[in-house]
Amino acid sequence: MPELPEVENLRLGLKKTILGQKIKKVIVTKPKLVSGSGTIRPASKKAQNEFIKGIAGERFIGIERRAKNLIFKLSHGKIMLVHLKMTGQFVYKGKTGKNSVVGGHPIEISEKVLPNKHTHIIFELERGVLYYNDTRTFGYLLYYPSLQEFEKKNHFKELGKEPLDKDFTVKYFIDSLKNKKSKIKTVLMGQSVVTGVGNIYTDESLFESRIDPRRIASSLKGIEVRKLHDIIVSVMKRAIKAGGSSVATYRLLDDSRGNYAREHKVYGKAGKKCTVCKKPLQKILINTRTTVFCPKCQK
Repeated sequence: MPELPEVENLRLGLKKTILGQKIKKVIVTKPKLVSGSGTIRPASKKAQNEFIKGIAGERFIGIERRAKNLIFKLSHGKIMLVHLKMTGQFVYKGKTGKNSVVGGHPIEISEKVLPNKHTHIIFELERGVLYYNDTRTFGYLLYYPSLQEFEKKNHFKELGKEPLDKDFTVKYFIDSLKNKKSKIKTVLMGQSVVTGVGNIYTDESLFESRIDPRRIASSLKGIEVRKLHDIIVSVMKRAIKAGGSSVATYRLLDDSRGNYAREHKVYGKAGKKCTVCKKPLQKILINTRTTVFCPKCQK
């Protein structure tokens, strides 16, 4: 799943290509994708019709991000909320014929053929076409006729602070962890304390902080929490600047790949030598998530 740096770069890329464009036509071939956000969501013909009717004819006037969610602001105060989940992907094709895979799950055929069997939503714009592809249809795109209707749903009520926001302070982080009895990796992945930090950046941040991912969150000393806080912020800034990680063939707007994967010290490197102590990195499962760490350096 794309994490915060990848989604942020996708947002920036989409702003460069689709902002200001009128949506001339909307095609939805998989109603499930616009029928709710739950794991189990029956396809709704009503939701499909409302999505198409509500969005066609409007313009993209803004794109914001909250955690891994994209919030598309449309003309007349309308909103489209998008979460790619594990298997969603956006591809923008300009009228010049150039394809730009702007972010999401790798779908090789989408780099050659559009639309294809995984293309379920098409936005025909003034200067090109925006395709939403999804191999397993885990993602969702939700339409709201107004900001008020969108806010009523309170989609983000269980999310914690954004790691790059000023509200994500050391004091907040210490207070949030002091009563947590779960493993520190589980807490970071849970999104209720800090958002957008997934498997890649959790492993990298814990390694740079020299903290064992199996440690109970409340066992961390103040100095350790401060260090972890600062490193999470630093890792996120570096990853965004580098364009995210190119694992899972996440692509940038200009069809280049994110470069942060070159800086990975532990993620995807099980069995390889630790960059610090040269001992083999170990792979374990924590709450079903693959975790790579150095048993010697991380305490």
